[in-house]
Amino acid sequence: MNRIRIKWPKGEVTATLSNTPTAMKLVAALPASSRACTWGEEVYFSLPVSVRKEKDAVDVVPPGTVCFWVEGSSLALPYGPTPVSKGDECRLVTAVNVLGKLDGDPRALAGIRDGDPIEVSKI
Repeated sequence: MNRIRIKWPKGEVTATLSNTPTAMKLVAALPASSRACTWGEEVYFSLPVSVRKEKDAVDVVPPGTVCFWVEGSSLALPYGPTPVSKGDECRLVTAVNVLGKLDGDPRALAGIRDGDPIEVSKI
């Protein structure tokens, strides 16, 4: 298993990744920098990773799931409802590759603002 750190100006979270093909490509591309985008209660940001959807890609995940949005070449971190959610679910705009889970409370992501600089590194 691999662990990563995601930092922004007012905080950070860590995550534990599974040994999926997408997670391995992500780890190989680190460290990386980006700018945060927010969409409802989801933070996403582009990274220099290009992959295809894995066969178990899904569009609804538990809060704090570390996802890779293939079409946007972005790490997607939902922590609550998005504009396409039904109720309180974490629904992403398309099916995503699931990479792992954030360690700790995913609500920490609520402190990220659109445009914040993001640093992702291996632990």
